[in-house]
Amino acid sequence: MNASHQPDPRDRPARLTVGVVGAGRVGPALAASLQLAGHRPVAASGVSDTSVRRAAAMLPDVPLVTPAQVLERADLVLLTVPDDALPGLVEGLAETGAVRPGQLLVHTSGRYGTKVMEPALRAGALPLALHPAMTFTGTPVDVQRLAGCSFGVTAPDELRLAAEALVIEMGGEPEWIAEERRPLYHAALALGANHLVTLVAESMDLLRDAGVEAPDRMLGPLLGAALDNALRSGDAALTGPVARGDAGTVAAHVAELRKHAPQTVPGYLAMARATADRALAHGLLKPELAEDLLGVLAHGAGGGSSTEGGPR
Repeated sequence: MNASHQPDPRDRPARLTVGVVGAGRVGPALAASLQLAGHRPVAASGVSDTSVRRAAAMLPDVPLVTPAQVLERADLVLLTVPDDALPGLVEGLAETGAVRPGQLLVHTSGRYGTKVMEPALRAGALPLALHPAMTFTGTPVDVQRLAGCSFGVTAPDELRLAAEALVIEMGGEPEWIAEERRPLYHAALALGANHLVTLVAESMDLLRDAGVEAPDRMLGPLLGAALDNALRSGDAALTGPVARGDAGTVAAHVAELRKHAPQTVPGYLAMARATADRALAHGLLKPELAEDLLGVLAHGAGGGSSTEGGPR
């Protein structure tokens, strides 16, 4: 089909006016995605200079106003503030009468479901919890990354279809999360994504200390393959000295880390113990090798630096 005959999303009739309270990395990206689906961003609020610049870049011509004014102008309001700030924000908006009956209030916190929106619910709002399982940069690339992104969805039963429809309009995939499971769901994502960044950054630092000029180039193929294998095969993808039971190698690692980067030792030991437990449970680590390995890990936690057995 000729591209000139493709309908322009801006020509579609707007169905909802959209507001953003908290112009951090997430809110403007979601509002921009909703705009592509035919909705119309009309207001945003942001405090820091960075938020103001981000809103101007991602949502041009959308005025920056107070949170109360955002709620006054929008049918659908995205509450995209840090988790710890959300309860106070919702309570404050409800107490000041900013919440309108029938207004869709959407928060993007992974930790909370819709109970945190109880004050707004009493004021007649329609609460939704839509958490994108994605890291955000605060740039237009985030809108593209929402395509195929899973969203943790929690909503009252009567609003479930509406919540899932909004996710689909943003290009995402809705995944229903029960209210009581939200903290566990969020902990799982933090464990996998946030801690991964720390592990990779520490690994690159150590490689630089070891003389590697381009640690990112060295790690890229290795980590990409490890992630792909883990997603495909789970624990069966475990490799390395811990899964093999190479106690001498692990002891050498601990000694070197204690000498050159002592701050990394607790994390190394914790991950090695977790890896050993999983490898044992899945029959990858032989029980007769596990005893020496666990002894090394216990000794390392006590501050020793033995390298008995030597590296392999």
